Amino acid sequence: MGTLKDRLNDDLHVAMRERDELTTSTLRMALSAVRNAEVSGTQARVLSDDEVLAVLTKEAKKRREASTAFADAGRTEQSAKETAEGAILDRYLPKQLTDAEIAALVTEALSAGGFTAKAQMGPAMKAAQAAVAGRAEGGRVAAEVRRQLS
Repeated sequence: MGTLKDRLNDDLHVAMRERDELTTSTLRMALSAVRNAEVSGTQARVLSDDEVLAVLTKEAKKRREASTAFADAGRTEQSAKETAEGAILDRYLPKQLTDAEIAALVTEALSAGGFTAKAQMGPAMKAAQAAVAGRAEGGRVAAEVRRQLS
């Protein structure tokens, strides 16, 4: 099997053949973000699958935030488009953890690292993020770490 970037390209070509406008534009945007990440920095390079996942996660988060902002502004059509784009990107991301799963992983990470005080938020957060490994948004993880440390 090829890389995640190859899969995105293959799916883009299928979407173009099927004249699926939304998927085509969403995947073009995602691949553009990946290419931008590849050429950022001092030297162009090929991203690993994990790095491509990080780019896709960031793009999906942008879609969720934009959807909420449009919905709050009463622009339901734009909000729906952003939500649909986010759903397309979610196909490539690992399944998100439930609140209970996050709580369990955070509890495990905190006890393994011996974190008990709120002053240890930074290192505790680092350990929790490593345990969650991109399967939940940082805000959800931070809220759980804060809850368990207080």
